Amino acid sequence: MAKKTQKRMPRRREEFTYRGHSVTDLQQMALSELLPIMPARARRKFDRGLSRDHEKLLADVRSGDETIRTHLRDMVIMPEMVGRTIQIHNGKEFQKVEIQPEAVFHYLGEFALTRKRVSHGSAGIGATRSSKYVPLK
Repeated sequence: MAKKTQKRMPRRREEFTYRGHSVTDLQQMALSELLPIMPARARRKFDRGLSRDHEKLLADVRSGDETIRTHLRDMVIMPEMVGRTIQIHNGKEFQKVEIQPEAVFHYLGEFALTRKRVSHGSAGIGATRSSKYVPLK
């Protein structure tokens, strides 16, 4: 019995949408139009008002600065930040993060982890009871 070969169509990448709005739609909306579709925590941050530092970061993003370095891990990622590379401080160094459309309305700190994965080595001589009987020659 002969096997049928089917041609696979190349997989199309679906355009990202956030609650029915594309990224370009989100970028063209005013803040007052964005507030109803934001998650509650992000909406509350904007309702209470941004600090001077947060306003300066948004101004830097809008001005098109090449290098943006920030310690503001609690800044909400706005649609106008998509496609930009921002260096976020993780407590020790600045990590480069390219903002993807899926990151909209998340926080900057979620993408620059503060803890590294721990990989321990093997136990040394004298570290365990079983290593007591290892010949040293």
